[in-house]
Amino acid sequence: MTRRAGAETVQIVDAHCHMWDLSLGKHPWLAEGVLHPHRYGDYSAVKRDYLPADYRAATRPWTIAAAVHMEAEWTPEDPLGEARWIADLHAKTGFPAAMTAQVWLDRPEAQDLIAAQAAFPLVRSLRHKPRAFARAADWHEGHALPGSMRCPEFRRGYAGLAAHGLHFELQTPFWHLPDAAELARDFPDTMIVINHAGVPGSRDPAVLAQWRRALSVAAARPNIRIKVSGLGVPGEAWTTEAQREVILTCIETFGAGRAMFASNMPVDGMFRSFPDLIADFMAVTSDLPEADRRAFFAGTAADTYGLDLPGLT
Repeated sequence: MTRRAGAETVQIVDAHCHMWDLSLGKHPWLAEGVLHPHRYGDYSAVKRDYLPADYRAATRPWTIAAAVHMEAEWTPEDPLGEARWIADLHAKTGFPAAMTAQVWLDRPEAQDLIAAQAAFPLVRSLRHKPRAFARAADWHEGHALPGSMRCPEFRRGYAGLAAHGLHFELQTPFWHLPDAAELARDFPDTMIVINHAGVPGSRDPAVLAQWRRALSVAAARPNIRIKVSGLGVPGEAWTTEAQREVILTCIETFGAGRAMFASNMPVDGMFRSFPDLIADFMAVTSDLPEADRRAFFAGTAADTYGLDLPGLT
């Protein structure tokens, strides 16, 4: 169980965090002197090692029952290297409990890579960030943007996930969530997990209204779940109240049985310390039924990633 002094006892599973060791030289976007385009802008603050000991130290005084490593754009020249590294990390430290590996579904070698990644016992899912329109206004029904979820090559690769029991991790701007709903409809045996709350990217009421409608389209498909993470907005202060509507909308739209807490650490540490981030989620969800909070903070993630946690009901 997980406890903080003065707070209720609750079990927490972190459904989305990152590990990296920069001495390996395997993350081109984190290399010294490099700054790739990023939705958070200048991410230089995260260019430091983040390993199990760093993660555990950052969570204090909270304790995380289990965490899931999300692929961190390991160099594509070594497509299986990250899964090997995480397996070794787990063997040495017991952390993380599971992982999402990388894949490029629109490439000719996609089926071979899916099979190879699936052979690692910790791998539960794969992520490919599909190509997307830069603005909501550019999205149009029936598009077939190369590399997008409607791209024939992408879909040929995607079709291989079900045979290996892997689900798909989706990071895309919210205006592409109708594409995700179509993908879920056409491949009902593959679960999709939306990353970062569908990336609302703003707290402007008009934008949130569009985001809310897009979430509803995705939530209508029973094989889609959502991780509530990645809530930082560049140039805006992170406060508990600033996150309330996004957190509660995700839970209300999908239900606690299909929504899960995730930290996105260390990246979201650019906006909020780990203890304060957890405290924010606890405060925002304090009025939810106890069963819903148990599902949101641990049960849904444990079910999604096949985690056997003592005391979880």
